[in-house]
Amino acid sequence: MRAEELLILPVFTPGIASIFILLLRKHPNLREAVTIAASIISFLSIFLLSKEVLEGPVEVSLFSIAPGIDFSFKADAFGTIFAVTSSSLWILVSIYSVGYMRALKEHAQTRFFFSFAVALFSAFGIAFSKNLITFYVFYELLTISTYPLVAHEESKEAISAGRRYLAYLLPSGGALLAASVITYWLTGTTDFKAGGILFGDEFTLKALFILFLLGFVKAAYIPLHSWLPTAMVAPAPVSALLHAVAVVKAGVFGVMRVVYYIYGVELMSELNLGAILAIVAGFTMIVANLLAIGEDNLKRRIAYSTINQLSFIMLGAAMLNPSAFIGAAMHIPFHGYMKITLFLCAGAIAVISGKDKVSELDGLGKSLPLTFAAFTVGAIGMSGIPPAAGFISKWYIAFGTINADNLLALATILFASLLDAVYFLPIVRNAFFRGGSLNFKEFDHIYYIYMIVPLTVTAIFSIVLFLNPDTLNVFELAKQAVNDLWGVGK
Repeated sequence: MRAEELLILPVFTPGIASIFILLLRKHPNLREAVTIAASIISFLSIFLLSKEVLEGPVEVSLFSIAPGIDFSFKADAFGTIFAVTSSSLWILVSIYSVGYMRALKEHAQTRFFFSFAVALFSAFGIAFSKNLITFYVFYELLTISTYPLVAHEESKEAISAGRRYLAYLLPSGGALLAASVITYWLTGTTDFKAGGILFGDEFTLKALFILFLLGFVKAAYIPLHSWLPTAMVAPAPVSALLHAVAVVKAGVFGVMRVVYYIYGVELMSELNLGAILAIVAGFTMIVANLLAIGEDNLKRRIAYSTINQLSFIMLGAAMLNPSAFIGAAMHIPFHGYMKITLFLCAGAIAVISGKDKVSELDGLGKSLPLTFAAFTVGAIGMSGIPPAAGFISKWYIAFGTINADNLLALATILFASLLDAVYFLPIVRNAFFRGGSLNFKEFDHIYYIYMIVPLTVTAIFSIVLFLNPDTLNVFELAKQAVNDLWGVGK
């Protein structure tokens, strides 16, 4: 199969699968088989594509939108990291979703799987967009397709959460479109290019950067973050999609695209925009962690952790040097695997025990040893403790702050990681070493297997990626992206 076909196949496979999911709504076994098959096809094609990308970018143009703008795709090293992350996790979340949705006898399962497939179609489109306009189309589609997932329960709380979700993200998409149009007006193109494409006067470029940041509210930086904890009313597989697979990762991915492929390192440094991004990220890291400490709802506590970890990626991007970039790029998949482990564990705990509060988890580690062992891996990974992969990506980011001679940023990373441990590790201690009992809820226990296997796999991979960061080619892709940006293979 040619490289161009490997690029088109994963982008459109979820979209085609979504149509079959609707057609098979009266045949749930076939519907879910299509979901899992599409996820496997997407991952395998992207994994094969990643090997091609290490030899050079792969491009496909579909049609022209305007002079200098095509609706087109480009698989470069950085975009492929995001795609590998999303596609590999989609397989596991699909399997988990079957068990979760059936165990709870959830309504509107066809709508759920359809929306999930469209969301992944959007995520792959974002990963491989060649320019801002193509990116914008898929970025907005991601917002629209995930709204039914956030509001899935159709309760008063869920509908309210869905409205807040749209109230934040739709205007944000408008800001991104405006920023894209201004970029086209300044340069005559919106293509992503290593080293950047922008030029103009200082005031315009600084104002444009702020507009871009407002366009990436999916990155959930404070104070534009409240939509994310509120969205935790959604089912656990949706929380995993929001936090680990697609939505928030699309936000920080977009920030890094703008920093390195629209502005470029030299212009970012000249305008001192890295400092602005670092302040936003550092403030978010500390405040989000403080909010997490006081949160008793397990999924909401994990959500505040996500807000913090996303800003680790943005802080790494703000350092504008190769080491920090590698750390930020690798934290996209590494955080994805660790965070999805935590959310899948939270969902399994809720389904099996009916408990969703941190204060209710004492002693459950004895009854659910695999689930809480996996949770432990995710918890130490969030805290940057070996042998979970989070140690490696945080190490590179920290080293990047030293290279940037930014000791305040280094102190922020260390303090934020300490706070991670403060609100995660007591959960583990109490689950294994305090008294408590668990009465299993009644459901077909084959669905227990559907839930436990994926969270076990993601926990194992969180360690495997520590032992071999290049398991999914992400380390080589990160180094290739550095070579594209700085011309050095560091």
